[in-house]
Order: sequence, then structure tokens, then C-alpha cells
Amino acid sequence: MLHKQLNAFPEDFLWGGSTSAYQLEGAWDEDGKGPSVIDLANHVEGVTDFKVASDHYHMYKEDVALMAEMGFKAYRFSIAWSRIYPQGDGAVNPKGLEFYSLLIDELLKYGIEPIVTMYHFDLPYALEERGGWSNRATIDAFEQYAKTLYENYGDRVKWWLTINEQNMLILHPGSIGTLNENMTDPQKELYQQNHHMLLAQAKAMVLCHQMLPDAKIGPAPNIGVIYPASSKPEDMLAADNYAAIRNWLYLDMAVYGRYNHIAWSYLVEKGYQPVIEEGDMEILGQGHPDFIAFNYYTSQTVGESKNDGNDYSHTGDQHEIVGEPGAYRGSVNPNLQTTEFGWEIDPVGFRTTLRQIYSRYHLPLIVTENGLGAFDKLEDDGTVNDEYRMDFFRKHIEQIQLALTDGVEVFGFCPWSAIDLVSTHQGSSKRYGFIYVDREEFDLKELRRVRKNSFYWYQKLIASRGEIR
Repeated sequence: MLHKQLNAFPEDFLWGGSTSAYQLEGAWDEDGKGPSVIDLANHVEGVTDFKVASDHYHMYKEDVALMAEMGFKAYRFSIAWSRIYPQGDGAVNPKGLEFYSLLIDELLKYGIEPIVTMYHFDLPYALEERGGWSNRATIDAFEQYAKTLYENYGDRVKWWLTINEQNMLILHPGSIGTLNENMTDPQKELYQQNHHMLLAQAKAMVLCHQMLPDAKIGPAPNIGVIYPASSKPEDMLAADNYAAIRNWLYLDMAVYGRYNHIAWSYLVEKGYQPVIEEGDMEILGQGHPDFIAFNYYTSQTVGESKNDGNDYSHTGDQHEIVGEPGAYRGSVNPNLQTTEFGWEIDPVGFRTTLRQIYSRYHLPLIVTENGLGAFDKLEDDGTVNDEYRMDFFRKHIEQIQLALTDGVEVFGFCPWSAIDLVSTHQGSSKRYGFIYVDREEFDLKELRRVRKNSFYWYQKLIASRGEIR
């Protein structure tokens, strides 16, 4: 749809950036923090682990000051569960509580709205040893953890996210190195874990509304439009299958408290359907998010499953495999350019995704991840010319404004990432931030912060309310 005039970004639009605890903080075993599944995961050979990362734990004041200089209105970050509860439950860690309290105060000092993700892949390892998300007791541990966060930060935090990219944890658990290889029936157990996470999310949302009536809470999955590989009706049906399994299973449950019927028929057909105990559906029906946060990097394309053993296709950086025999066949989109890591770049698909989510749920939307990973170079003169990142964001922000003009209610944009951090697959070499962290895979140097050219570009864009692109 063409528009003669575009709607302006709202005056209170939350321009900002995002990070996660395990990829940024470092200090993995300091001040009482317990290990997480990420800390003890099988890391990719030849790249750094997360023990130091960008050392935000010790340098958060400098980092927040740089965000304020950019003009951030909001900062979306995650809290490390095992920094609050080293054993996942039981005794709370006062030093962990103190760190995030100081971080929140530092953000508010500059007028930056904290957006807190409660769980971003890093389950406390002590809980994993007791069965992790396969154990229903983890639901109660998460509810207790959420209660502790609300009690300690609810007076200052208005925006809460439950679980980051739950759909990726289920569909691609091996990509972050935390898949339990001892599972006897991995897919069935993963969907049981998914059911437990959905219950934990619903309980956290109910508790938030009870304890913090002025706060807002929502889920944060990775959502992207799914294209059919051709105009063949069978390919269209396959795209509908994949959209239900990848996207709508998670959001239908969060918003409506029920399993998407197409996704459920897939689970039954494959024998993956979870055990649903008495009272579970009542709990799931009580969640009621106030908004939907979502991460968007790219669209995906699928075709009709041939059910011949060759339905799988690599996407992105070769860690995400798409395809499900009998449901859809992984494909590529010849109409899109790709990043140097193989991710397809689809700004128009971003607008379509915004429209699809809003049309289904009619809840306000905030983008909590969107970005371009690249091998940024620090020049001899101290600059980082990342014009490619600015070009990526120009095209995607234009599509947000078009979606706003389409009538979609979007209230924030927090791209990945505010500052360079350690990529899950490519270590510190793959960079996303507006702020360069001067370190290499195994040479920390001084972890000096350097403003990239995109830093100044984003600063001007925020100051102009999205007009300067």
C-alpha cells in the first residue's frame, strides 16, 4: 500500500537498544553469581567464551553514559537469573540484586527507561541438573524469581519481558550449545519444556499484574514473515504450516491462552504433544500480555515438503536449519540480498511482520531486536565506518514508519545491539553495536569503547524523531 503522507513517529516513541546479560556482562563467577547453562555450554571452537564478554559488569556506568549521549529513551537488557539466584531458587544473592539496582538507577539518572528481560537463554545450571525446563519445579522457580524482581525493581521498572525467543529455544536448541544430548526423545521433550515455559510465562504475567498494577509485561519471541517458495498452492500451505509452528504457537498461547490449532495438529501427528496437567489451561488463559515485544532479523521461505529426507535447508549463519518432513521444506528467497553471514536482508518483510502480528492480536508492539552483524574494522584514526549498518537501519526504520501509517501501533525500537557484545556463534568478531568494544577473541586489550559512525547517525536520528535517515 502506497501512502501520500507518512505518519510521524510518536513523541514518546522509545528509541533505544538491546543487549543480553550473558553476551555483555562478563564477571561470570563474581560476587556470588552461579553458573548458567551458557557458562557451561559447548562453545564454538576458535571463538571466545562469555566469561569476560564486554565487561559491562564493571563498566556499566561508562556504557550507560554513552547510551545517554546517543539519546536513548529506553534500554532493553536481561537479568542473569543465576546472578540473583545462584542455585536457581533457594537463597537470593544480595550482590546480584545490588548490581541491577545500580544499573537501573544509572539508567533513570539519564532519563532512560529500563526494559527488563527476565530470561534470555541462561538458565541457572543448578536447575538444569535437576531437569531444567523438563522439570515442572522450574515453573515455580521462575515464578519465585519473577516475584523477587518485581519486589526489588518494580518501583522503578515499568516494562517487563518474560522469555526471550522461546521459539528459538525449542526449534533450534543446538544453536546456543545448551541442548541436552542425553534426551531419549528430544523433540517430544522440547515441546514438554515449551509447555512448562508457557506456564511459567503466564504465571509471571499474572503476578506482575497483581504486584505492579501500573507496569506492563509481554512476551519476546523471534517473529518473521514466512513466504511460500512459489505461487503453488502446496507451497502456500507449507508456509502457513511453518508460520503456525514457528510464530503463532507462541503468540496465540501468550495472548489467547490456547494452542494454535495448526501447530497442535502438527504436534499430534509427530507424537510431540506435551502432557497437559489438570489446571494448566486455566493458568495459561490468565496471562494476558499488555503488549508484544518481538525480535526481527529476516524473513524465511519454505515450500512443499517432499518427505524424501531432503526437506532441510540451512539459513542464516548455518546454525539454523529449516525444514520439517510432512510439513514444509526449507528454501531460499532469490529476491533478497544477504549479509556476509548469510542472513537474508528483508526490510519490507519487517513491515509485513509488524502488520501480521498487529492484525492477529491488536496489542501495542515494540521491536526488541533488529540488526546487522558484521566484521567491523577499527581504523588507524580511531573511527569505525559502518555505513552498511546505517543503510540496514535506514531501510528497516522506514518500514516501521510505513507500518505506523498502515495503522499498526508501534511504541519502540530497540535494535541489537546497543554496544558490541559476544555473538553466540562468532564470538567477539561478529559485531552489532553502535559502540565498538576494542577486544579480540583471546586478547582483551583494554576493552576500550569507541563511538562508531553509526553512533552519531543514530544520535541524529533519535534527536529528529526518526526524520533524519
